Amino acid sequence: MQVILRSDLEGLGKRGDIVDVADGHARNYLFPKGLALKATAGAVDQAAKMRRSRDQRDASDREAATTIASTLVPKIIAITAKAGAEGKLFGSVTTADIVEAVEVQTGIKLDKKSVHLDEHVKTVGEHSATVSLHHAVSFPLRFEVSAAG
Repeated sequence: MQVILRSDLEGLGKRGDIVDVADGHARNYLFPKGLALKATAGAVDQAAKMRRSRDQRDASDREAATTIASTLVPKIIAITAKAGAEGKLFGSVTTADIVEAVEVQTGIKLDKKSVHLDEHVKTVGEHSATVSLHHAVSFPLRFEVSAAG
């Protein structure tokens, strides 16, 4: 049975896509939960409109992410944390600390789920994190950790 997806479903498709699914899956799961509707002639036109709006929203999101990336890539974000004499931190620098420092220093609000650290930051010095703002836009973010007085 051909159905039009009304929301993004992992492993099946994105909103507005026309996909083939088993009749039972459509009747027992997708239709009752409002996740899909049957692909009729009028609904296919509606699906095309859904895809166009999704593509426009995706393009504007990608453009905004690219603008943020071009602003943050050349910068080095300064973070202060309590540290011992040898440069080891009491605790570690988290993604929430990084997001807060970026907002204070640049005014750009990031989601802490979009920031990924490869390893725990437990020493002073320069480190980097990967920021993924869009499925097509990810960039390295450099930050300098210094000991708080």
